[in-house]
Amino acid sequence: MGVVNVTPDSFSDGGLYAEVETAVAHGLEMLEQGADLLDIGGESTRPGATRPVVADELARVVPVISGLTAAGALVSVDTMRAEVAEAALAAGAVLVNDVSGGLADPDILKVVAEHDAAYVAMHWRAHASEMQQRATYSGPDQGGVVGDVRAELGARVEAALAAGIRLERLAIDPGLGFAKTADHNWELLAGLDAFEELGLPILVGSSRKSFLGSLLADADGTPRPVLDREDANVALTTLAGVLGVWTVRVHEVRGSVDALRVVARWQGRSFGPAVGRSERAGRVEEE
Repeated sequence: MGVVNVTPDSFSDGGLYAEVETAVAHGLEMLEQGADLLDIGGESTRPGATRPVVADELARVVPVISGLTAAGALVSVDTMRAEVAEAALAAGAVLVNDVSGGLADPDILKVVAEHDAAYVAMHWRAHASEMQQRATYSGPDQGGVVGDVRAELGARVEAALAAGIRLERLAIDPGLGFAKTADHNWELLAGLDAFEELGLPILVGSSRKSFLGSLLADADGTPRPVLDREDANVALTTLAGVLGVWTVRVHEVRGSVDALRVVARWQGRSFGPAVGRSERAGRVEEE
């Protein structure tokens, strides 16, 4: 899943793809590098970010989704709002990537169900302005962060099913960095197999996040700059591939695709060249 941020304030590339033409061109470049899905987001969810008004989020994402789907791309929308999800699906998106798992706007689940779209429910506790104040979990003897996140995600899956979203349309995301400390993130990555108990595909979104910057910090404790964390994230993509994770959400596609090719070859599986945009879109729609 290639990330296309159409925001002025995203932590990694805010403002770089704010223009429709630039964002569409960036997305198409990601497809050529091997991305299977493009995730279009118009709201930054970095810690402390201020939410845009609905009209601004709509103006950011809908033209980009329309442009990319017209070119044959398979597109998801990264939003917590039912109104934005509705417009994005009408513009051709096939998946809603909701970082709140339906908590921010419960009506988003009904919208997804009505469109029979795919849905990713991420673990979430609060909006960006206060989420890091909610990074408290039970002790190891009570399940710890892995047990708590799994249970809370399970509740979101139940809510999605109750709203009418089909089980085969659902995936989950443990929400690295969202109401999590660096240690929490590493515990979740080490415990990914526990989420298989929910019986759903798993998305991992670690790309460029601060826990990688902390891991790679200089001797004086200065975190590695955002754009210099790619090698570490490719390592995580490799591990995710070994574990059989459904998809990884990344800002740089080529390195992760290369890593997954290596994993597939190591395991004796085929990993053919990326299919063309129109063929890819048609294939997934048939599925």
